Amino acid sequence: MIDLSQWLGAVPGALVARLTAARRVLAVGHENPDADTLGATLAICRLVERGGARATAVFADPVPPLYDFLPDVGRARTDPDPSLDYDLLVVSDCGSLDRIGAVRGRHPELFERLPRIVIDHHATNDAAGEFDWIEPASAATCEMVTLLAARLGAPLDDGDGALAANLMAGIVMDTATFAHPNATARTLAVSAALVEAGAPLSDISRRLYRSKPDAQLRLFGRVLDRLETTAGGRVVHATLLDSDLAATGAIAPHSEGIIDLLAQSETAEVAIVFKEAGEGTRISVRTKPGGVDATVLTGAFGGGGHARAAGATIARPVAEARPIVLAEAERLAAAIHR
Repeated sequence: MIDLSQWLGAVPGALVARLTAARRVLAVGHENPDADTLGATLAICRLVERGGARATAVFADPVPPLYDFLPDVGRARTDPDPSLDYDLLVVSDCGSLDRIGAVRGRHPELFERLPRIVIDHHATNDAAGEFDWIEPASAATCEMVTLLAARLGAPLDDGDGALAANLMAGIVMDTATFAHPNATARTLAVSAALVEAGAPLSDISRRLYRSKPDAQLRLFGRVLDRLETTAGGRVVHATLLDSDLAATGAIAPHSEGIIDLLAQSETAEVAIVFKEAGEGTRISVRTKPGGVDATVLTGAFGGGGHARAAGATIARPVAEARPIVLAEAERLAAAIHR
């Protein structure tokens, strides 16, 4: 069996004690949920329930169809269960509490009242509560929750492999099937343990990265046809408009993955996708290893994330946001000398 014992000391003892003492847990991920926040949050629910407690998985937005294959995805809700008197809030994979989204605004007294645990791997997360666990060196929050499961003595094959599958999906998503430099020896050991426990790695990888609806492919083509470069090719960018979704029959979650295609540019230090977001603009940023820190670029606009992958929402329409962001990206790219 894969031995994870050498890494279990990373799991804070105070967190373990507080989580095991809880009886009714509100487990929350971030808005517009992806595989990492889903996998971690659903796994927290399983771990809590193994100890005899009750748990609810909540995300501000409906789960995109892409993740319908996750074993426990059917239990996801967009609001807490009004029949439960929760005694603990566990927030997974949120770089800041704002990332919880609109559900927090719909239940302000509940979110304010509950004692809180934050489990996250975003470098920009400044949570420092007694029970919080922030570990930027982790490739995914699901990597951290796997170690938490092992620390709790929970079998990773819980639910005929459901726990392992949920957790593996988050790691596959946040490492791009182990292609990103954030995949460490620990990440691989944790993943091996999950595969050993029944996680269908090949199938998860195929579903997340090698299987797309026709509408999504049409959307990719439309946006990539709008690709532009600046700063002598050191910055590559493209724009996704609401009209692109209507024209292709795609839905908003289908935009995931476009930024990773732009990031394959041979010459660009910075890749950016601009997306219409109501009256504002959402930017997704990728940068090359050893180059521009993506959190510096997005941080200038109130965003955050990781050094190589980050995002932000700007309260300006695309036409106004684009030149401002590009100017900052060009400035940062110009400082990189290879």
